[in-house]
Amino acid sequence: MKQFDIPVRLRRLRKNASVRAMFDETSLVPAQLVQPVFLTDGPVPEPIESMPGIERLTIPALVEKCKILASLGVYGIAPFPKTPDDKKSPDGAESYNPENLICRAIRAVKAAVPEMVIFADIALDPYTTHGHDGVLTADGGDVDNDPSVEILCKMAVENARAGADFVAPSDMMDGRIAAIRAALDAEGLTGTGICAYSAKFASAYYGPFRDAVGSKTEAKNKISGLSKKSYQANPANRREAIREALFDEAENADMVMVKPAGIYLDIIRDVRENTLVPVVAYQVSGEYSQLVAAAQAGWLDLEACRDESLLAIRRAGADLILTYFAESFARSRCEK
Repeated sequence: MKQFDIPVRLRRLRKNASVRAMFDETSLVPAQLVQPVFLTDGPVPEPIESMPGIERLTIPALVEKCKILASLGVYGIAPFPKTPDDKKSPDGAESYNPENLICRAIRAVKAAVPEMVIFADIALDPYTTHGHDGVLTADGGDVDNDPSVEILCKMAVENARAGADFVAPSDMMDGRIAAIRAALDAEGLTGTGICAYSAKFASAYYGPFRDAVGSKTEAKNKISGLSKKSYQANPANRREAIREALFDEAENADMVMVKPAGIYLDIIRDVRENTLVPVVAYQVSGEYSQLVAAAQAGWLDLEACRDESLLAIRRAGADLILTYFAESFARSRCEK
């Protein structure tokens, strides 16, 4: 058989698993992942129908989960509460109650698993009766930016006092990073970092998450016309996302985030190339659920697609990934 004159053969660097491993350009290890977790004040963990395999955990169950995660090499969690309806209010005041579900959970985890790094979500949607990430104007026609930021500062301080390593403002209010940094420093909480949800897009992929925390706003929006699109980033805009990240870096965020991850890989790359702080990406609930559902139908290999999707996010430039696959990925690595 004739040999072609091809002096450069790229397949030489792919010839077997050992060679391929030597020349991997992108790494993916459990320590680069953060597991989002949902919490309930109920007596037992609660399954989340739209997120197969994920539960709302009680605080004792969360502590046990954190012990498992740490043993697998996953050292970060991002807890989110399902607030009982009787504790919700128009101004979300439960968010800065030092005895709320999240603050109690943070203290319990830090007492039992002190090495676990906690990213505390800072937004009002789990705590408001209307399901928005801030308080509304008097006429209910908009989310009122500056009063919302004042409440977010109170919430950030209480989460930091409870022991959160990073507060993670996901609300997308203007100016909140500088205000939260000032509030933390004024209380002597200078060691608490800020993970800014900088390019959080108004995405259709958040549906299962809103089921999990009980913050759906769709029915109310049809009545009021108020949409999260008035404060979350426009999916059509790349330059806007870069501006958001640069503003947050200038306001002293310790890291910036792009959310969702998988369908915004170009934004992750844009942000990585324009900022010097670490870049975080959030593989959101809809991304998780669509892969799990397709695998349950027999259409995809879940483990292979999980790993490929996470590798793509890392390759795009994410230093850290929030993903509901963190535990399963880490388990698979321990088994190999």
